[in-house]
Amino acid sequence: MFWTEEIAARCTGPQLINDSKTPSGRVHVGALRGVLIHDAIFRTLREKGVEARYLFGVDDFDPVDEIPKGEDEHFGQYIGRPLCNTPAPGGGTASDMAEHYMAEFWQIFDELGVKAERYRMRDLYRSGKLNEPIDTILRAADKVRRVYKEVSNSDRPAHWHPFQVICEKCGCIGTTEVSDYDGREVTYTCRTDKCVNTKLNLGRGCGYEGKTSPFDGRGKLPWKLEWVAKWLIFPVTIEGAGKDHSTKGGSRDVSDACLRAIYGKESPLRVPYEFFLVGGAKMSSSRGVGASARDIANLLPPEVLRFLMIRTKPNSALNFDTKEEGIIKLFNEFDRYHTRATREKTATPDEASVYRLAELQAEGDYFNASFQLISALVQMPHLDAVTEVEKRKGAPLTGVERKHLDQRIAAARVWVENYASEEEKTRLQETLPARANELSAVQRAFLSKLADALPQTAWEDDALQTKIFEVARLTPIEQAQAFKALYRVLLDRESGPKAGNLLAFLDPPFVIARCRELPVDRLEFWRQSATAPEELEKWFAQNAEKIAGRTWTTEMAGDLAAFEITVEMKDGKRQLKRVLLQGQSPETAMPGLLASLAGTASGATA
Repeated sequence: MFWTEEIAARCTGPQLINDSKTPSGRVHVGALRGVLIHDAIFRTLREKGVEARYLFGVDDFDPVDEIPKGEDEHFGQYIGRPLCNTPAPGGGTASDMAEHYMAEFWQIFDELGVKAERYRMRDLYRSGKLNEPIDTILRAADKVRRVYKEVSNSDRPAHWHPFQVICEKCGCIGTTEVSDYDGREVTYTCRTDKCVNTKLNLGRGCGYEGKTSPFDGRGKLPWKLEWVAKWLIFPVTIEGAGKDHSTKGGSRDVSDACLRAIYGKESPLRVPYEFFLVGGAKMSSSRGVGASARDIANLLPPEVLRFLMIRTKPNSALNFDTKEEGIIKLFNEFDRYHTRATREKTATPDEASVYRLAELQAEGDYFNASFQLISALVQMPHLDAVTEVEKRKGAPLTGVERKHLDQRIAAARVWVENYASEEEKTRLQETLPARANELSAVQRAFLSKLADALPQTAWEDDALQTKIFEVARLTPIEQAQAFKALYRVLLDRESGPKAGNLLAFLDPPFVIARCRELPVDRLEFWRQSATAPEELEKWFAQNAEKIAGRTWTTEMAGDLAAFEITVEMKDGKRQLKRVLLQGQSPETAMPGLLASLAGTASGATA
């Protein structure tokens, strides 16, 4: 069973799924993992006919405890105040800090098809919806202190009460401590020895002491107890949490235990999930580490981003690699799931579930050009990507196909501009790159032979790709070294888009001339590509049943002879094997091999 199916199987009756975010800066992409995990569960439940709702909250009553990268001057003065009481940075149109950063995040929800019901903690507090849990939890302060000690070994003084007042003098919520509750008001101190951000020494209490009602938005519960309150008032049946909250003795354990101790109820179904990493790094919106959710949503089309987040089980770490190899692999895997689920109908149940949950809406089968092809096309200004893709399809694109192509074109441009290294960029070299002189004699000979073969080759992707492989076998050269030579002289890289595609984009005279530009040392080429006689005899013995026919020639250069056998395999492919002989004839050096060739092959000497 796919992981969402396993969770659905554990649910009975109507379900209410909850998730939330503290918008203390630009939301990093890691937060999207929780969003889409909960969304996938919600969709699966609805598919099975289970009555379900998905809520997503903004924890905007939390204090400003760190400064978003680059905003020191503006936010430094508001450390310790509720996010919703903190002005948005200059130039923004939002009413406050929380709304400023959530606006961008909500936009991504819409793009990803996440249809969660949205709420804000400020509204729950100010409307009085949390008054009853606040009263009950404050009256059970002794139980909360005991749970903190037993579950997380966290000591709280005997006077400590689980509530944070907004200081009536300085407006801070992160520096106040409640010491008593009489059923109507709390007694609190804005502690001067408490600093919200110790690194910057910002957000110190003002020393004010007073009494105030804890109700109707005058303060908030600590977030571990806030969890308890939300579970009760909605009431929540499923809520996941990241690895940092789900460890033994962690915040989720504390909240679960508080719910049992105070209300005698069991907590919602847990869905713990591991970190989302970009290039192996955990992200922080305040430090600007990693990638923001907006950045990755700009890079990946919605279905591909959903696919990335959903296909891996929540309890497994997810590392997204924005390097060329990683992003091409991601798109290729998505395309493979698409093909198996829609065109071939060969998807496993898990693959079908992943693809269905990745789609924004069911669109069936459609033609989709590979990301590697598109990334190459957008880097060649003389080509029109739409025209080239339609050539490969052999027909005009449908509306759905054009939509997905436009998304991939946009993604490729973002990747090239913001993520690709100089070595990963596909830049056609107007002149022969200096590093091409480092190519071996065999690589140079391959290019020369390819130049000879190209004029008789159809200038189309598949035909060119086939010809490259064929010339490599007849040089002979390892295929990897052949492709590296081609990419080096054309792009000054060791890798690149599919070589047949690349050549098809370029003018034949240019490609042929470039392949002939490097001189070839024939003797050195022979030496580097030759096989020892005993190895050749061994190869023929091992492959005898696969061979359909053989021809051979001998080329002379002084007293050095290159004995070359062209072998035609039963699969139709041809290979060349070369042996160097100095001061010896083939009959003397390889009598056994020549005896086996006699009568079954033809030969000549040049």
